Amino acid sequence: MRITGAVLERSGAEAPFAVSRPFTVGELELDPPGPGEVLVRIEAAGVCHSDLSVVDGNRVRPTPMLLGHEAAGIVEQIGAGVDDLAVGTRVVMTFLPRCGECDGCRTDGRLPCDVGTAANTAGTLVGGGIRLRRDAGEPGERAQPVHHHLGVSAFATHAVVSRTSIVPVEADVPADVAALLGCAVLTGGGAVVNAGRPAPGDRVIVVGLGGVGMAALLVAIALGHEVVGVDAVPAKLDLARGFGASDALLPQDATDRGLRAPVVIEAAGSARAFETAFALTAPGGTTVTVGLPAPGARASVSPLALTAEARTVIGSYLGSAVPSRDIPRYVDLWRAGRLPLERLVSSRIRLDEIDAAMDRLAAGDELRQLIDLEASASPDRPTTPATERTTA
Repeated sequence: MRITGAVLERSGAEAPFAVSRPFTVGELELDPPGPGEVLVRIEAAGVCHSDLSVVDGNRVRPTPMLLGHEAAGIVEQIGAGVDDLAVGTRVVMTFLPRCGECDGCRTDGRLPCDVGTAANTAGTLVGGGIRLRRDAGEPGERAQPVHHHLGVSAFATHAVVSRTSIVPVEADVPADVAALLGCAVLTGGGAVVNAGRPAPGDRVIVVGLGGVGMAALLVAIALGHEVVGVDAVPAKLDLARGFGASDALLPQDATDRGLRAPVVIEAAGSARAFETAFALTAPGGTTVTVGLPAPGARASVSPLALTAEARTVIGSYLGSAVPSRDIPRYVDLWRAGRLPLERLVSSRIRLDEIDAAMDRLAAGDELRQLIDLEASASPDRPTTPATERTTA
């Protein structure tokens, strides 16, 4: 079938991306789902730092690649062997498929799936295949394969994904909320629930208040914890207070005050943020790092503090999540009115705005930009004008 998608032509493009334009938005051919696969009509897709890291070259992936890994949509076709889904079901798409049988899957979320990781690195689906291709541009030439991004490739009107890459949700969960569950909430919320595991009454500090950090903040508040936000962007501090944080501080102010907490989440993906998070962790406490810095980034910590103060540092990939287990928990909190995920959406954009969206993300001007795929397919349908966006 013919679909419309945003293909990243090259990794390591120069900013501003609105000028260098690393994406091509156009038509592609999408094969029908194979055994164990599902065709999904994409409703909403989030723009995340994991996408930006491929664009700017911090994460090397094969190109051309159809990006996008945080999304929600409606099942339109089911491949052979998938007997637990129905056409018309809304699903959350997640960027880490889980086979359920490998050594990684046996760690209850602590380690990623071996099979899913290999497929993600290669730019294929779990079965090893590529379902996307586009015209080569020259008569008589073979169609060009287009790689999948993290098993999803959600910057498109449709996607074929492995059944292990999706989690069904009830129809009352809006597409915007469902999309956020696939990455921001799994990652940020999981850093709190699965990795940090604060005791009742524990204070939680979140360093880095982007989409993932704000999701961690919201989940911690929903669970009854006092939460303090820390970020270098003053506007994000106001947002954190508005979301229910007991306080929100610049990094230097937090350290100067001697602020400490038993659980500190680092969600900025930088060495400096990690050092700040470590400094804010109380003796006997846990520093959870969930951000993804540049591969060459290095941080400095005191080994003596680890020993003498019985500190723990935990790395948490995708919030140490098992999506099929964790997403229903967050849905229950949302449905109970305790987890207002809609507040994470800072703007809604069209697919053809993706280059500029990456610039805003890199500048720290957004929490979550959601691509409205229905608006992208209907030019007359409005999205959020830039002058009306709630920026961070």
